[in-house]
Amino acid sequence: MTVLSFDEQGVDVIYEGTEFRLEKALIEDATEKSYPDVTDHEVLRLVEPDPTLSGEPQRIAEIVD
Repeated sequence: MTVLSFDEQGVDVIYEGTEFRLEKALIEDATEKSYPDVTDHEVLRLVEPDPTLSGEPQRIAEIVD
């Protein structure tokens, strides 16, 4: 299971027992979108090769408010 924790500057990730941080600029470069407009599903796709997505995607702007 992958755990994502969002804040205004990036995302803390726990993936297969490994903890790391995806910085805002890296996410923007990878998605070619403004950080607040990126969804949690898009970030999960950056981390996992074939993620199981459930529920509606949420924009980061909605999550960190």
